[in-house]
Amino acid sequence: MTRIALIRHGSTAWNKEGKMQGSTDIPLDAEGLEQARKLGIRLSDEHWDIVYTSHLSRARQTGEIIAAGLGITDIRHDKRIMEVHGGLTEGTTEADRIVKWGADWRQLELGRETEQSVLGRGLNFLDDLLHEHAGKHILIVSHGGFIRQLLRKLAPDLAQDVMLKNTSVTRFTVNDDQWECELYNCTVHLDVV
Repeated sequence: MTRIALIRHGSTAWNKEGKMQGSTDIPLDAEGLEQARKLGIRLSDEHWDIVYTSHLSRARQTGEIIAAGLGITDIRHDKRIMEVHGGLTEGTTEADRIVKWGADWRQLELGRETEQSVLGRGLNFLDDLLHEHAGKHILIVSHGGFIRQLLRKLAPDLAQDVMLKNTSVTRFTVNDDQWECELYNCTVHLDVV
């Protein structure tokens, strides 16, 4: 059995401003750094072998803080788990997008990465991961849009009516290519003072 936890990165200034981040490299803000620290403490009671992060700084910083809290030195960065590229929408708020392209902006392409492309790179990454680290416990620190698209494929029955929260944990066990979701969008560590 392989255990995989998908973690959304900590908070950024653009999260608070409601700006589309996509592949733009935005670092964690002070709250995001603290969220990552709290998650590291929460996970310290569990066994984890390796941490993978997106190469974007908000995910990389989150993963490095968690790994430090767990004493994990094996941290790897992979571009395949970066956020969905937002094209022309990056750096804009919902209000900006409505002004520029109208209320139906989601129906426009605007240079955004396709779901097929996201799933292609994401599933390729997971195949490589399961081949290389079978039986390990793996933390993957990535991005909300990317994780949501993967979850639609890995756990199609999972209700995703709530946005993934910063530093949320979604955990799976994987046996013979069967993905079983044990925990979804969990942020109990943020309730700790």
